[in-house]
Amino acid sequence: MSQVLEYFKSHIGKHASELSPSALGRWLNGKLISIEEGSVTVEFVVRDDMTNPAKILHGGTAAAMMDEIMGMTVFMLGRENFYTTVNLNADYLLPAKIGDTLLVKSKIIRAGKTVINIECQILNTDHKIVAKCSSNMVVTSVKI
Repeated sequence: MSQVLEYFKSHIGKHASELSPSALGRWLNGKLISIEEGSVTVEFVVRDDMTNPAKILHGGTAAAMMDEIMGMTVFMLGRENFYTTVNLNADYLLPAKIGDTLLVKSKIIRAGKTVINIECQILNTDHKIVAKCSSNMVVTSVKI
């Protein structure tokens, strides 16, 4: 098991506000539920400041949740350089309301040297898909 994976596993059950280097991640404040190589599951509770005027989870917030978790998943690979999102194709399928608990699950589809293809889903407590996306992340010159 890699050191990065071991580090994440030691933080299962903790919230991002306690450990995330990402300001957005700390604001989203998900709780790490499970992690294995190529896959991460994080729990979020929908807050008022995450919603649109109809008090439904804002699409931008849902995309941010998925992008944040996919970034975590790629970081966990222990690569030398930072990867960044170059596209994110999202489908929004069901609403989520204030107080709803959501599980965000990522899965790496293919990890090449320069491009990583990854998918993510947001599930409600009935295990129905609230939103899903696919994304490509590309290697940058930024060292980790």
